[in-house]
Amino acid sequence: MSAYHEIYEWVSRVPEGKVATYGQIARLVKSRCSARQVGYAMAAVPGDNGIPWHRIINSQGRISLRSGSEGHRLQRILLEAEGIVFSTDDSIDLVKYRWTAPAGDSDFLSSQSMIF
Repeated sequence: MSAYHEIYEWVSRVPEGKVATYGQIARLVKSRCSARQVGYAMAAVPGDNGIPWHRIINSQGRISLRSGSEGHRLQRILLEAEGIVFSTDDSIDLVKYRWTAPAGDSDFLSSQSMIF
């Protein structure tokens, strides 16, 4: 399984109303990738395939896309539609909204064969 496919599988497990950081996803990937590689994978998400790319943010609880860009606005709209609230400094409370992979989830991926 390629690193991107594994990244996409982990991102697909982040539930509605929760977020994960690029670094958090990188640590879950068994092929050991960097947060930057997770960012590249999010930028390369193919078409409208249901991968919730918008739920992945940076470690400061912020959207990483350039502020004011179309992508930044879209990501914020999608997150707010899921009930995620931004503070006045445009960040998300990671204590409240960060997703935590349940124990044993790493075993889950090794038994799946999702295709993206």
